Amino acid sequence: MNDHVYKKVELIGSSKTSVTEAIETAISRASKTMRNFEWFEVDQIRGHIKDGVVGHYQVVMKVGFRIDD
Repeated sequence: MNDHVYKKVELIGSSKTSVTEAIETAISRASKTMRNFEWFEVDQIRGHIKDGVVGHYQVVMKVGFRIDD
């Protein structure tokens, strides 16, 4: 078993539908140009209120990925 080195990057995902979709959208989009994602941790959840209802969700998260050997 090799010892691994990891790096964390910050991603901010957004969605008109849900917090979950905001997380999944950010990870999916970032996965197109980055690889070896292994975990995420949500730092902030916020949103925009329009006419008394939630209009938009935004999630700030850190995503960890393994550096290639």
